[in-house]
Amino acid sequence: MASHLGQAVDRVRREENRALRTDGDDRLKRSKYLWLTHPEHLSEDRWASFAALRESTLKTARAWAIKELAMELWRYRSHAWGARAWKRWLGWALRSRLEPMVRAARMIRNHLLGILNAMVHGITNARSEGVNAKIQWIKYRRGDFAAGRFRNAIYFHLGGLDLCQRNRPLTGPTHESRRACSAVAQETA
Repeated sequence: MASHLGQAVDRVRREENRALRTDGDDRLKRSKYLWLTHPEHLSEDRWASFAALRESTLKTARAWAIKELAMELWRYRSHAWGARAWKRWLGWALRSRLEPMVRAARMIRNHLLGILNAMVHGITNARSEGVNAKIQWIKYRRGDFAAGRFRNAIYFHLGGLDLCQRNRPLTGPTHESRRACSAVAQETA
């Protein structure tokens, strides 16, 4: 959601910058990262220089204010209060007449129940995204697989098994087991 809102602010900035530059106004020139950087990550000097832009009547300043308020709404822990605040925010964003912000607000409205659940319960899809990244790494690292072999490779790498069994002596063909364990150790290191 934050990336969608950031992209919407940037689209508003680009459109407004194009319009201002035709009139000879360069206020928004080289300001992209000021609008997209989290306020806590800006130095005091940059924050002070950004104040004139933030407090102006620019469309970009209004889009930025809408985005920043949405980021503050994540602090709610009550489903009812969060829903009330998000609905008020949606009203502002949808009435803003800034088309990129309106599109982002519609997307948020469509996913509002999931957003509220994530706020209240702290549940995200980060773990599944991490597993997906590891699967993509296996595909990249190991090359083209037949369907069954690819599934087995996923189970092998993500199954959490300790194939070396370091606490017990190796059994079976010792040289093959040691070679497999050293290969696993090198990949996990």
